[in-house]
Amino acid sequence: MKLEKWKYTAILLFGIGVSNIGEWIFLIALNLIVLDMTGSPLAVAALYILKPVATICTNSWSGSLIDRLNKRNLMIFLDIFRAVVIAILPAFSTIWLIYFCVFFINMASSIFEPTSMTYITKLIPIEQRKRFNSLRSLIDSGGFLIGPAIAGLLFIIGTPHFAIFINAIALFLSGLITLLMPNLEENRIIHQEKFSMTVLKKDWHAVLQFSRRNVSVMIIYFLFSSMMVMATAIDSIEAAFAKEVLGLTDGKYGFLVSIAGAGIVVGAIINAVSVKKISVALLIGAGSLFVSIGYIIYAFSGGFLVAAVGFFILSFSLAFANTGFYTFYQNNIPVEVMGRIGSVYGLAEAILIIVMTSVMGVAAQLISIQVVVIVGAFIMLVVTGLLFMYNLGSFRSFTAFNLRS
Repeated sequence: MKLEKWKYTAILLFGIGVSNIGEWIFLIALNLIVLDMTGSPLAVAALYILKPVATICTNSWSGSLIDRLNKRNLMIFLDIFRAVVIAILPAFSTIWLIYFCVFFINMASSIFEPTSMTYITKLIPIEQRKRFNSLRSLIDSGGFLIGPAIAGLLFIIGTPHFAIFINAIALFLSGLITLLMPNLEENRIIHQEKFSMTVLKKDWHAVLQFSRRNVSVMIIYFLFSSMMVMATAIDSIEAAFAKEVLGLTDGKYGFLVSIAGAGIVVGAIINAVSVKKISVALLIGAGSLFVSIGYIIYAFSGGFLVAAVGFFILSFSLAFANTGFYTFYQNNIPVEVMGRIGSVYGLAEAILIIVMTSVMGVAAQLISIQVVVIVGAFIMLVVTGLLFMYNLGSFRSFTAFNLRS
């Protein structure tokens, strides 16, 4: 039985890896296609705004569907849907049609994420979740390096459009791999309810009630999400900071990003080896705190070397923080409402990302890029400091959950 569980775990990790690599290929190829079509960096930046906008349009209602539908079948459908839309995307010659397609791809991705989290939680036993999440971090970090490398190879032997087709094939393959996974809800009787505003209101009320009954859980969730919001906002002006403040060439900036990739891989490997010896509380708390310390070092850097140290520390620590958060989330959010909670809080996070990214972008124009990055990094340090202290204090009282395993 244990061998069978790890067989499915290996299949699932392989599917995640294929999808992750394909996502990087798609992102890089799409950036080049839009830049070639328009010659405008602003048109490329608009692609990054489409993702949180799609999340806002989707997550207010998608959780209600996720918790009521068969998770494995929904994942298969979403993979194949994205594969088909991506495959036809190169046929469009106008930027607005491409934005339209990308918007629907992002909507499907916004539904897929909480669906897969719920399915993974149902599949992986509680005692194996920390190990699984550490391996997932390793797979994700591998995708960070392998994806762009494969994209570059595809651009040498073909075109960005060819790379888009390869991504469509990767997503279709991911859907086929999911077919090999067990149908955990095959014998479950799903009570059909007519989808309506009444159902949505009831589901939002259920999320609110859960949040009120589990304040400690949701505080940790909120603080970790706030860290990720600030990281995204700072990253949005990362290229401008590297070029204008640090005075880096394109080549040196690319090398800086590679150092971050190396930090992710090294952190993920050490995390996978040592994860059994580290509590979930310490993974989230210390991991998140060192992510913000890395950003502080980066914010105060005046040249390549110090910035590289900051990049390495923050990317190295992110592997530990993500493993801890995924395990915490799976152990503390009931699978019956996981889709709704993940969607509703994902909606709030998307709104905060748009707001903070816009504020930092405008402030960087009006004040100074370095000052804005420093302020953003200090806000993140305060958030992660609270997260660190709250984890070490409150987790001792969580006797109902397996958080120390």
